[in-house]
Amino acid sequence: MRTGDFDRLSGNDSPVHRLSPALKTVSAILFILAVTLMPGRPGWVFAAAGALLLGAILAGRIPASFLLKRALLLEPVAVAVAGLALLQPSGTARFGLMVVRSTLCLTAVLVLAATTPSSDILAFFRRLRVPSILTTMAALMVRYIFVLGDELRRMRRARRSRTFRKGRARAWRSASAAAGHLFVRSTERAERIYRAMSARGWR
Repeated sequence: MRTGDFDRLSGNDSPVHRLSPALKTVSAILFILAVTLMPGRPGWVFAAAGALLLGAILAGRIPASFLLKRALLLEPVAVAVAGLALLQPSGTARFGLMVVRSTLCLTAVLVLAATTPSSDILAFFRRLRVPSILTTMAALMVRYIFVLGDELRRMRRARRSRTFRKGRARAWRSASAAAGHLFVRSTERAERIYRAMSARGWR
């Protein structure tokens, strides 16, 4: 998931792209709250929410493959969290409900990110007087989470090019080693960024 993909799509021209960033952000937040807080299991509400998202996707001319790839990348986290409901009475129904809700909310966030530049979203939050420390942290997260993702891909590609023997145990060792190296590199990068920002008067 590269930041350039979202930047490219958010710069397109469509009826959804031309809407105000404030309107789209507020609509996404209200949509997520409505889906999350809706009591019970009203199937027609989820169907209407899905139809609303589908309309936004079609009007925004967002490629289905783009959304599907990113949803499949993030969905395992939502499924793992929802899996805790299986330990409760009537856990299967709760599990299904949580998966449906999380999928709708995740798709809404992806649609917002694909039709609105992150800088416009952050600017809207600044106009709402959201504490600057929160908006700054969000801006840094948006910028560097993709940088770290690209760095992880480069590390994995370099390790595969130097590994001539295959095996599940070796793959797990390689993955754990890559995660450790990435943690060290991300910590060092964070320190360098903090020193650079402090040198420029950031507090």
